[in-house]
Amino acid sequence: NLFVFYFFCCVNYMGACPEIKQDWSDHALWWEQKQQWLLKPSWTLDKCGIHADARLCLTPQHKPLRLLLPSGVTLRLRACFSSPVFRCVTGLCKLLNIRRPEELSLLWPVEEKKKKKDKDVEGELYDITRAPLPSSIIPKLANGMPAFFAETPETEAVYKMLAVSQPAPAPETIAKLYRSTNITEKAHINSRWLDSSRSLLQQGVKENDKLLLRFKYYTFHDISPQADAVRLTQLYEQARWAILLEEIECTEEEMMVFAALQYHIGKVSLTEQFVASCPAMDDLDSALQCLEVKMEGESSADDMLVSSMTYTQPKRLTLKGYKQYWFTFKDTTISYFKSKEESCKEPIQQMNLKGCEVAPDVSVAGQKFCIRLLIPGPEGMNEVYLRCEHEQQYSRWMAACRLASKGKTLADSSFSSEVQSIQSFLAMQKTTPSTNAAQTDESINTHSLVSPRYQKKYKPKQLTPRILEAYQNVAQLSLTDAIQKFLQIWQALPDFGLSYIVVRFKGCRKDEVLGIANNRLIRIDLSVGDVVKTWRYNTMRQWNVNWDIKQVAIEFDGNVNIAFSCVTADCKIVHEYIGGYIFMSTRSREQSNTLNEELFHKLTGGHEAL
Repeated sequence: NLFVFYFFCCVNYMGACPEIKQDWSDHALWWEQKQQWLLKPSWTLDKCGIHADARLCLTPQHKPLRLLLPSGVTLRLRACFSSPVFRCVTGLCKLLNIRRPEELSLLWPVEEKKKKKDKDVEGELYDITRAPLPSSIIPKLANGMPAFFAETPETEAVYKMLAVSQPAPAPETIAKLYRSTNITEKAHINSRWLDSSRSLLQQGVKENDKLLLRFKYYTFHDISPQADAVRLTQLYEQARWAILLEEIECTEEEMMVFAALQYHIGKVSLTEQFVASCPAMDDLDSALQCLEVKMEGESSADDMLVSSMTYTQPKRLTLKGYKQYWFTFKDTTISYFKSKEESCKEPIQQMNLKGCEVAPDVSVAGQKFCIRLLIPGPEGMNEVYLRCEHEQQYSRWMAACRLASKGKTLADSSFSSEVQSIQSFLAMQKTTPSTNAAQTDESINTHSLVSPRYQKKYKPKQLTPRILEAYQNVAQLSLTDAIQKFLQIWQALPDFGLSYIVVRFKGCRKDEVLGIANNRLIRIDLSVGDVVKTWRYNTMRQWNVNWDIKQVAIEFDGNVNIAFSCVTADCKIVHEYIGGYIFMSTRSREQSNTLNEELFHKLTGGHEAL
């Protein structure tokens, strides 16, 4: 059997090189022709299908890998090249003290065309290959960090770099970073994800190759500031660079708030010390959060909204003409009437917002508070604008629309917190008088705080006072609160969490874009970028992949069937996204931290896993 074969390989090597002492416990056989690991020692060579001409390589299962984190820090560490990427990422996250590893995955970096003078230029590399291999045992913590990092001042400094936001790089470095300029280039990024069901070596990853560790699934479960220092910081860095490199769209006012929060986080990070987590306090905080959720669920909320607002349903090549109506919002449905007196009669129209797209169209300075709705219809998405009279009205109606799009009503316990979150964000966009000292602060590097679009539109001396005005509204926040507020606003952006794939739908002659989110699929017109149709996961009955012709077929309620082939990525990536998000929806706070890896592979692995 294979175990005996291992033994003879090791004996022969030791006989040839008796002076070399080596630990063989991590070695395994790699079958080059089949691109396959032989990991079942009880099996015979014949059972594995190995013949005399087979080329087998006895090699370590854990090899050095260069891992680039969202914060820009590059680590050299040992990763498992023999287990599926899902399990490999779990081991890496355990080493780095990142909880919920199922939300992350590995992808290839963008190939950069280097100039001759930049040939040898590369960022600093932090070597932690001496770290023990991850095991099923929960790693011991020392001073709030894994015991390995607490061994020396050097490794402790590396861990603090992971757990605390780092200063932004120089403008020259930012200018060299890859930036996608259109939706097709954004779609190409998603073609670089590694297959979670196969090992690194099976996918062509070699020793000392560079891979990116990124959050792949935009559904972040059970974030605890005390236990998730590294997770929270790396998530903030990924969100920050998504905004700076224009991977996600935001308005000018939102950009100034993001810039102010970055400036504040950068200042506080230099002075606020790294705080170690205490397991007992983490358990207490978790229990208090559960109690808070239960108490919110028991509180009563209004089951209906009524307001006078203006409404328009714009058409192409025409101006938006708003008309005044009387609106009511009950359950997940908006009804509108000609006047308040006629609200007891039949409405002019009713709009069920379940499954719709909700986006803000707001200018606090211009006192513009509009809600843009894309409502699914038989012939596509119907665009509707609601204009509110003031921010209090806007906050309540926007919160109601967001909940209704997810199938939730006004009685849901999250309605009040959603309203408060929207009001808090509007308050941040208000300009407040600031001191002359703040207005003349020249320490702000605006090139590291705003995206290139606004760098071209405004000069630094124009951006600085605007950023400082927004900074006055966030200056009192602690480091953790500022990071959480940044993430909260990021998650409220209309395009948050969308991963794009260029596809061709069955029966169509032109390419279109499929947007994959944590709760829905979106069909987007590639030429103009308009949303054509939205399908919710909770209406999905089944999905299948024809691996021979590389086609994905999905069936929804109401006898709705769609099928498409992928243009910019393998259909396995789409299959893994859909199955992965469904897997994420099965998690709950009551569950233990043990991952159901078998269920994940059943949902994402396709025919190979089964």
